Amino acid sequence: MKKTLSLILIILTIGITRAESIITAQYPDKIIYEGKEFNLNSNPLEPYFDKNPENRPEMTSTALWRGYVGHFEIIGNELFLTDMKKPVSYTDDDGNYKRKWVSIYKMYFPRQGKVRIDWFTGILILPHGKMVEYVHMGYASTYSKYWLLEIENGIFNEARKYTNKEFVKFKKRQFEVFEKTEEYKKLYAELKENDEYNDDEFIKSFISDFVINYTTKFLTE
Repeated sequence: MKKTLSLILIILTIGITRAESIITAQYPDKIIYEGKEFNLNSNPLEPYFDKNPENRPEMTSTALWRGYVGHFEIIGNELFLTDMKKPVSYTDDDGNYKRKWVSIYKMYFPRQGKVRIDWFTGILILPHGKMVEYVHMGYASTYSKYWLLEIENGIFNEARKYTNKEFVKFKKRQFEVFEKTEEYKKLYAELKENDEYNDDEFIKSFISDFVINYTTKFLTE
């Protein structure tokens, strides 16, 4: 968790100083759910690379700090990784600068077909529909609709569908319940240790904004 927190805090700090190389909007992972492909505001491979840092791909651009785009699919009631890709730049015969996506999947999982993501527990965020607001930072842009998928050790438990307004209300309810837990207290204390972010109202607002990233299941109807 410390690595994830540090990354978000760095992004927020650099954002204040307008450093474009860090606050660039990120290429999202992809997921197929109910036969349709969605972007993901979540990165289910990150727990794997946190435990296996020697395998982590190098950053390929400021728009892809994690170095890859993961392709996932809900098959039956399980979450699977089906591919990993990265952008490769090249110059065509006319001297034009181009970019293409190439698979790097077999570099990391050479003996496997689809990989069941049994290390991931959390809520996947699938934004879709019309973009409501573009924000040039991470996955901060907002959309008119959202799917939320609750995953426990790679098992798909439940899906919820929200409009933008319903999604905002859900996050508020989720935070109200989360705020009463021991997990919240631990997260709050960890953020409080950071000298730049020790303002109580800022920390509370920060956790509220990212509550879905820090809760592993639906806490409210």
